[in-house]
Amino acid sequence: MLHARPDAGRLRGLTLHLQQSTQCDRVEDVTSFVGEDASGSFGLRPGHEAFATILSFGLARFRVARGGWEYVAVPGGVLYGRGGELRLCARRLFRHTDYEEVARELREQLIAEERDLHDFKQALRHLEQEMLKRLWQIGRDWGGR
Repeated sequence: MLHARPDAGRLRGLTLHLQQSTQCDRVEDVTSFVGEDASGSFGLRPGHEAFATILSFGLARFRVARGGWEYVAVPGGVLYGRGGELRLCARRLFRHTDYEEVARELREQLIAEERDLHDFKQALRHLEQEMLKRLWQIGRDWGGR
């Protein structure tokens, strides 16, 4: 579903700000943006009403006037729109005109995050085991007094 007022065709394109932890890109004259949040896929065009949403882990895309689609790998982020400006804020973003390239990057990010989560869980288990050992030793030492 595209959210735009009926007079949107007479408005200039949106300005899209792609903000991540290390940089911010500004894209002028965006005529369409498609993303996905918890409610499903949605589209935005110039003239949309003010809004904010949390984007799902996945791909978003946008089109610049007289250009093709560009894709953005979004491992979760916030999208905020108001007054002809769209701001996409995320810890990391990967932008490319090639869908396959962006999809590959997104898969790699997902695999890396899963690996990091696995490593974190292992470290947490080890910490819990060491704490239990220490508590057992303390209890044994106190019981012997």
